Amino acid sequence: MHNNDSHAHLDDVAKFVTAVKGVRADKPEALLLNAGDVFSGTLYFNEFQGQADLDFMNLLGYDAMTFGNHEFDLGSNEEGHKALADFIKGAQFPFVSSNIDFSADDNLKGLFSDLQSSDPENGRIYNGIIKEVDGEKVGIFGLTTAETADISSPGDVKFEDYIEEAEKAVKAFEDKGVDKIIALTHIGYDDNPAYDNDLTLAAAVDGIDVIVGGHSHTKLDNPVVIDKNENGQAKEPTIIVQGQEYHKYLGTLDVTFDENGVVVEHDGELIDVADFAEDAQALEMLKPYKDRVDEVSNTEIGATATEALENPRTNGDNTKESVRKNETVLGNLITDGMLAKAREYKPEDHVIMALQNGGGIRAGIDAGPITNGDVITVLPFGNTLATMSITGAELKQAFEISLGNLPGENGGFLHVSGGKVEYDSSKPAGERVVSVSYKNEQGEYIEVQDAEEYVVATNAFTAKGGDGYDVFEKIYQEGRVTDLGLSDWENFAEHLQSLGTVSGEIEGRIIDVLVKEVPAADFSGTTEEPKQYKGNVTVDTTNIDSLSNAVVNGDLVLTGTPSEEATFSNITVTGNLDLSDFGGDVILDGITVEGETIL
Repeated sequence: MHNNDSHAHLDDVAKFVTAVKGVRADKPEALLLNAGDVFSGTLYFNEFQGQADLDFMNLLGYDAMTFGNHEFDLGSNEEGHKALADFIKGAQFPFVSSNIDFSADDNLKGLFSDLQSSDPENGRIYNGIIKEVDGEKVGIFGLTTAETADISSPGDVKFEDYIEEAEKAVKAFEDKGVDKIIALTHIGYDDNPAYDNDLTLAAAVDGIDVIVGGHSHTKLDNPVVIDKNENGQAKEPTIIVQGQEYHKYLGTLDVTFDENGVVVEHDGELIDVADFAEDAQALEMLKPYKDRVDEVSNTEIGATATEALENPRTNGDNTKESVRKNETVLGNLITDGMLAKAREYKPEDHVIMALQNGGGIRAGIDAGPITNGDVITVLPFGNTLATMSITGAELKQAFEISLGNLPGENGGFLHVSGGKVEYDSSKPAGERVVSVSYKNEQGEYIEVQDAEEYVVATNAFTAKGGDGYDVFEKIYQEGRVTDLGLSDWENFAEHLQSLGTVSGEIEGRIIDVLVKEVPAADFSGTTEEPKQYKGNVTVDTTNIDSLSNAVVNGDLVLTGTPSEEATFSNITVTGNLDLSDFGGDVILDGITVEGETIL
């Protein structure tokens, strides 16, 4: 049995307990493995820092867990990884980790043994452990993504090459006569191969029979078999499983080996936890935790959203908009709050701009009164506000990273307050930024100069180089970052409170200058729902009768000659109105232009 990426989602844990007990009733020797990311994601973690989750993991009797990247989220706090150390010490099961070096971390170094133990102690970390199942010895070792250094706060915890460490672990098991080997991984099924993933691991390392994975939140309804190596040559099969997220599924896998320890049969599925009744004991255990979470969550902050503040994702369709590649109302509100707080806290710094990584925005907010729970669910990682001194050239370099994965998503995509970024999506990655500007006290946009130094605000995770921002990491290492120690979600709540009534719109803060040709017949919206356009738009008005109800967050270029009776109404242009190729002699009073009108 296996699960991964539960992220402190405990509301269905009592059903999960029932599912596990059901499998154990039929197969009492079945292993139960956790592939990491128990930490971070809900108020259960914010309030109890893993201890609520641990109670249920101990109840379930896990055989082993490996570490996810989010287990290291608290590393930049004053206490460092104390909460993680307490979690480990309190566990009634061992942890496995083959590619993490804990030796420089004061909280964790005493808990790790670089050995493969056949008699592991609970509350300790081992390179690997050996379990006996149905009279057969099974080796289990753990791997955690090296990307943790970019996307979490591991501090002095270091990550080693996963292929090399996996090969060492397999050899060590085989030297002990163990030929049934499980890799318990948090590296992602098909995640960025520049770091690590399960598909590469399976092809590259001989001797791994099963990979129980996490990190990519992949729902593998059926086990995946890898029977070719990286050169396309036949190899002994490796079975990969992963169970998506949030205690939604209990993964099961049955494996049959031949006398040489080679997989010859397998059968696996994901059991939908929603189909089960709640376990009475687990439900009773959950109550005090849930009561506290509900109390905190349901407390209104004194602000009301007039409409839903959405947090869109593409779900694999790159034509759709996403918080990880497009300006959003929610991103604007968050960065507005960051900028206001940074200017209030450090007025002498003249902070010009605030930046928030899209991957740190985890949920939307429904219309209606806003609660603490809403705010914390949006910003669940406990980040703090930081300021950094940065040159114009470095800021442009950062935005190249932000926009580098278009049209795909990027967790490091930067939302902006106090500035405007223009880019050309037709250009290759690294050459897309056209201009970066900030708004001065008069409300005018001033383009940043490469050699000039500015102060910007962001969260401490991003300021330290999270999401692969090596330019920020360099700035941090040079001592140009100041962590203000102010909670991101509390800052956001305070900003929403200051607004009282919360609404917003796309303002053209992040603009694709690539001109989109929109057919006149498709241009107009309705009075209730004006069409929204991001970036520059050109419309051929030849012989049209009307254009209306639209907001163009960029430049609007009108070409052609409309009919003499043509009307233009309820159109807002945040950039310029270009009429240089427009032949109409009609009244354009219905177009509000925030920029210039070019004749």
